[in-house]
Amino acid sequence: QVQLVESGGGLVQAGGSLRLSCAASGRTFSTYTMGWFRQAPGKEREFVASITWSSGSTYYADSAKGRFTISRDTAKNTVYLQMNTLKPEDTAVHYCHARVGPPPPGMNYWGKGTLVTVSS
Repeated sequence: QVQLVESGGGLVQAGGSLRLSCAASGRTFSTYTMGWFRQAPGKEREFVASITWSSGSTYYADSAKGRFTISRDTAKNTVYLQMNTLKPEDTAVHYCHARVGPPPPGMNYWGKGTLVTVSS
């Protein structure tokens, strides 16, 4: 089993910044990707950003490009999401996601979520 624990959510004014962290523990022998999804009230969960664990390649939703930066610390098994220029529409529960093996392509794991609220 793999456990994901998020931190860093909170209340911020529009234009502000937050940094989310997600620490993975347990059977993290082969972490393939880690990333972030979010779910706003009344909406489906959507992809925000991900990072390939071995290469560090990053991927972003259009809504995150230019404002958010995903990074990782492989020694700490931790992924970060730096969110700048936040907008009220970024308000959502943000979930950490990891795909961990072996074997490939691995299994999906989710954190419990951390709430980000952006006030206008």
